[in-house]
Amino acid sequence: MTLTTDLTGRVALVTGASSGFGHRFARVLAASGAELIVAARRASALEGLVAEIAAAGGKARAAPLDVTDAAAIAETISALPALDIVVNNAGVAGESIAIDCEPDEWRWTYDVNVHGVFFVARQAALKMRELGRGGSIVNIASITAFRPGGGAAAYSSSKAAVAHMTRALAMEWARFGIRVNALAPGYFETDLNRDFLKSDFGQKMMKRVPQRRFGEAHELDGPLLLLASDASSYMTGSVIAVDGGHLVSAL
Repeated sequence: MTLTTDLTGRVALVTGASSGFGHRFARVLAASGAELIVAARRASALEGLVAEIAAAGGKARAAPLDVTDAAAIAETISALPALDIVVNNAGVAGESIAIDCEPDEWRWTYDVNVHGVFFVARQAALKMRELGRGGSIVNIASITAFRPGGGAAAYSSSKAAVAHMTRALAMEWARFGIRVNALAPGYFETDLNRDFLKSDFGQKMMKRVPQRRFGEAHELDGPLLLLASDASSYMTGSVIAVDGGHLVSAL
């Protein structure tokens, strides 16, 4: 049997879809044939994305969703008639170095990056088990899960939790035909970090990347489609780094 990344007939939920990676992930899955449910805290922020997918011939609808609200997640996902793919993308970066990180900031980072990922994944697994046809859950981790970023203790440790959670859920849910994997992006240029990456510090950091450049958004498309589709049917519990070799650079 030849496996492809065709997602025709699949229903996919992408959290944190109003901007950044989530916005692109939704468009990539839709272009491969999936019907999209795009989620963010403000549904109004998703109107442009839904229109863009529709204009390209795809199907999408917006769902307001706060990933820290377990009850709201349960209500939203349990009402879905079908669910095959989840991309757990919603996340926050945190702003403070550890010694300045107040309890509220630390808790908020974990509420979104760890608890939110689990709440969505668990509810999705319940729906997938109910439907009886398995599914694929793709969590978004980070290379800082393996080598901490400077001044990002809350973020780095939360992403380490996501990586290990991915393995634990994969082990438990394989019996239901549910695969759980994760992407661990390195440094990619986005609207939010473009100035930082072009700064002197950012350019020095780039020299530690073996490919001597930062990632471009389209370079996550292939790894995402691999994990979301049947092309990775014998993969679960994997955390795939997409980082230009950053993790294997010399210390």
